[in-house]
Amino acid sequence: MEKTFRFELIHQSKKSGARVGRIHTPHGIIDTPAFVGVGTNATMKSLDSKTVSDIGLQLMFCNTYHLLLQPGAELIKKAGGLHKFMNRDMPLITDSGGFQVFSLMYGTVKDELKSKGKKKGDSSVLKISEEGVLFRSYRDGKKILLTPETSVQAQKDLGADIIIPFDELPPYHIDKKKLVESLHRTHRWEERSLKEHLKNPNGQAMYAVIHGGVDPELRELSAKTLTALPFDGFAIGGSLGKTREQMVEMLKQLMPHLPKDKPNHLLGIGDIESLEQCVKLGIDSFDCSHPTRAARHGTLFTTQGFVKIANAQHREAFEPIDPACDCFTCKNYTRAYMYHLFKAKEATAHTLASIHNLHFMVQLMAEYREKIMRDEI
Repeated sequence: MEKTFRFELIHQSKKSGARVGRIHTPHGIIDTPAFVGVGTNATMKSLDSKTVSDIGLQLMFCNTYHLLLQPGAELIKKAGGLHKFMNRDMPLITDSGGFQVFSLMYGTVKDELKSKGKKKGDSSVLKISEEGVLFRSYRDGKKILLTPETSVQAQKDLGADIIIPFDELPPYHIDKKKLVESLHRTHRWEERSLKEHLKNPNGQAMYAVIHGGVDPELRELSAKTLTALPFDGFAIGGSLGKTREQMVEMLKQLMPHLPKDKPNHLLGIGDIESLEQCVKLGIDSFDCSHPTRAARHGTLFTTQGFVKIANAQHREAFEPIDPACDCFTCKNYTRAYMYHLFKAKEATAHTLASIHNLHFMVQLMAEYREKIMRDEI
């Protein structure tokens, strides 16, 4: 297995910006475009690592912030790193912790757009300075200073194949002056993160995070600033807009400013409706908790659309969730059984539904790659 990171462009579509590539990492290859599952606490909810690998999910996202608080990056290092700790022999990516910290301060972008952002006084973030962010652990109230350097050190202890520099996530509703201030501070933090990373690369790659909200000039400035530095790839983060249309328009303007010889990643987006439009723009990978969250709520993905498995029509449906699917769940269980499990509130329902939805996403991305290779999209 290769010990270094590199990106290999396999095919560029003649019909769109879509492309097929391979990301080579110390723990194996990621075929792109790829769906990246979210395993917040070093596991995908209701699924163990072996099951996730058997499904064929080549890249999984784990959250530094949560792992820093429980069980602690030092303990994971003692265990031999995140791969050994969670028994995963395929690639992992970790974030910087910044997204969670700033979500605690402002609420998530989704909350903010629904006017459910954090109220004054209920944030665990105590201070933002040039040094970093001082916040209070939601677990035990302990004060923690997260800086570009400590974030990278934690990700070194975790040992993921791809790591993310520390950045600030400003709210969607922010005035231009504050957005510019935040952008420049993020660039300084990312440069410090890269400097810390390069002291001990450890076989890991670092993706810069392009910011700038929905302002095309700031997105271009961010891309030009960060592509001038020796990052291994580029993630697109921050506020992506109120609507899918606004996000796609922002990406159309941004993508020409990203290098073609390095991989890119769209942070936090992976719903089926967004994927095809974003794949056509040349996005290489997407992370999202939507497929497994939908599964736990009884929404199953099929080639004929979404199935609400708890609806009464499935009570006597002695057939697979999707006859076209060859996942473990569809090969062994019926809609009627899945309906029963959800009605009985059995934990097995979440496991079997998550296996199905994750398999669906892996197969969907494989189909996208085949269509790109044939210049159909």
